[in-house]
Amino acid sequence: MANTTIKGNLVDIRGRRMYAAEVVIADGRIARITELNELVQGFILPGFVDAHVHVESSMLIPSEFARLAVTHGTVATVSDPHEIGNVLGVEGVEFMIANGKKTPFHFYFGAPSCVPATVFETAGDAIDAEQVGALLEKPEVLYLSEMMNFPGVLQGDAEVLKKIAHAHRLGKPVDGHAPGLRGEDARRYIAAGISTDHECFTAEEAQDKLKHGMKILIREGSAAKNFEALIDLLRDHPDEMMFCSDDKHPDSLVENHINVLCARAVAKGIDVYNVLQAACVNPVEHYKLPIGRVREGDPADLIVVEDLVNFRVRYTYLDGVLVAENGKSMIPRVKEEQPNRFQCTPKKPQDFAVPATKDELLAITALDGQLITGKEEMPGKVENGHFVADPARDFLKIAVVNRYKDAKPAIGWIKNFGLKTGAIAGSVAHDSHNIVAVGTNDVDLCAAINLVIAARGGVSLAEGVKTNVLALPVAGIMSDADAYDVAKAYSKIDAQAKALGSTLGAPYMTLSFMALLVIPHLKMSDLGLFDGDAFRLV
Repeated sequence: MANTTIKGNLVDIRGRRMYAAEVVIADGRIARITELNELVQGFILPGFVDAHVHVESSMLIPSEFARLAVTHGTVATVSDPHEIGNVLGVEGVEFMIANGKKTPFHFYFGAPSCVPATVFETAGDAIDAEQVGALLEKPEVLYLSEMMNFPGVLQGDAEVLKKIAHAHRLGKPVDGHAPGLRGEDARRYIAAGISTDHECFTAEEAQDKLKHGMKILIREGSAAKNFEALIDLLRDHPDEMMFCSDDKHPDSLVENHINVLCARAVAKGIDVYNVLQAACVNPVEHYKLPIGRVREGDPADLIVVEDLVNFRVRYTYLDGVLVAENGKSMIPRVKEEQPNRFQCTPKKPQDFAVPATKDELLAITALDGQLITGKEEMPGKVENGHFVADPARDFLKIAVVNRYKDAKPAIGWIKNFGLKTGAIAGSVAHDSHNIVAVGTNDVDLCAAINLVIAARGGVSLAEGVKTNVLALPVAGIMSDADAYDVAKAYSKIDAQAKALGSTLGAPYMTLSFMALLVIPHLKMSDLGLFDGDAFRLV
């Protein structure tokens, strides 16, 4: 490998200084850094790290995710393969690791701690404490993924504690997931050895967790957006904060990644060294990631940005190899298999009929930009002895269909999707990835669902004869097609959903979280309506 020389203003984040420098790369490592006395352009930084992401939510396999991420200066992800774990179990986790190894990008995976997430839905597989322990023994698995079962932690559930103990035995950190947990319960959860949380909705909640020693991740994804609520904490807590996307759809990933969070933070007057510590240093130190930080002897994982305001990325290097230049990815595509688990058969419109009663109906209220939902009781609209959707009141039907076997669909009601006509559906439905759909009538609702079934996974839309589906044949949640083609196809179907009347910023991303039972307050599983506060089926 030939030597590479890079000149620029080197940003020493820990030393909180910058200086003109020449960086010499040899055999994939930084051989020498020489301070210069001349004016240079560009700024040399360690690469950005997404401190918590489900790669599967990009609808791309890891090798395709990498091709987009490097154009924005991301060199590594702390990746929770929880989504594919719920579909394919350990086999799915191993698929992600193997595919990630086919690219120079640095994927660091966790062992999923909650597969299935609850007993109130049907998943494709399970990963028990013994399997978690075996995964944590792998060198590619650096941490225990988000412990969503915080009631199990607080109640001393034996299986939950075994999983945490495996990570502690191996000196690997445990990620948290405890939306809304405060006070003594938060202290006890953290005392169990859980070190991070990416689910804080307010600064007050984050401060409550920070004082007990927890690190807080500032999340800004395609659906959940907590940047504005939390970013000011970075002024006083630079050692305890990181940036993450959690879930980012392909059209968003084409546009930006962690780089845009740096730009937004600096625009708010946050000290640039604090910002870069959260983006480049803290995840590396917390998870003990074996990547470079632009020091002599380090692996040459670095980026060159135009300035420290907009963070436009000129060059991205991984192990000394140039993998992106001025927005163009140089990582080649790789051929991959399509493991899947999709056993249900097509449905009929009458499968979604709901006989009318005298009762009021309990509806989920979706909240744009949030994973949490509200709930509202209201009278249903009746036609021909059946409750039907009422688009005039934005009162629509939601259905969840078991993808792993034929079963009766679960039917409920939802507000704030805004559809005036048609229906949308998808098998990206956290956490078990059954088919979730919202529609204005049973015919279109059924048609959208059947498009997903025929594709063995995907996101779809139906409005009479007008239909569209983006197929996701890898586990029913990812595509192995070219990342840019997937992003274009997703942008098209997203625009079509909005043309049906949806007022949501990301209709399909919001749809995917309507079955996420571990986030309050009201959600739908394939077994029925679920109250996240009481933690039971209604």
